[in-house]
Amino acid sequence: MKLRLFPQESAGLNLLAQLARQIVFASATMAEILGAPATEHNRLVEDMHNHEAKSAELHFALLTHMRSSFVNPLPREDMYALSQSLNEAIERLDAAAELVALYSLDRLPKRAADQLEIISRQAELTAEAMRRLNNLDDLEDYWIEVLRLAKRAERTHRIWVADMLKDMKSAQYARHRDVANQLVDVTKDMRRIATQVGSIIVKES
Repeated sequence: MKLRLFPQESAGLNLLAQLARQIVFASATMAEILGAPATEHNRLVEDMHNHEAKSAELHFALLTHMRSSFVNPLPREDMYALSQSLNEAIERLDAAAELVALYSLDRLPKRAADQLEIISRQAELTAEAMRRLNNLDDLEDYWIEVLRLAKRAERTHRIWVADMLKDMKSAQYARHRDVANQLVDVTKDMRRIATQVGSIIVKES
């Protein structure tokens, strides 16, 4: 099974690939935030807002392209679902970054870095996958690996929450829990993207 594209069909896939790259950039900015003192948070959060704004711009550009293009490389509903989930993932990263700044969280537990490591790996795999949507035969390993990482993220989240309940007072717990929830939701968005790709693979086989 091979999905072949005409040259004019590649614009939509290019936009999806650019959207996925924004998550890679946003993950790197989130890593900077986790390692920075509170005095640097506002500057870095502004960088994150810029990533989110660029993502929204690409998302709407793809919607415009799909409406105006006679031929699309994938069904419109699949391209829309991928774009929507990519955009939502970066919105959640943006929210996590903003919460760190609003709550003046100088140091987050190691579990935050563990979760971000998973997100960064999912983002890299997804960015590569979006570049290769014109050959679905190569993407089954991506689908399986992102699902594996998502399960790991769920376990990390459960352990992180349990540790916080044990070690933190209620107000501190609530602030850190907000950030933890946003980060695990990013991993769920990445899983949703991989599942959508898996659905496309099955439909096109």
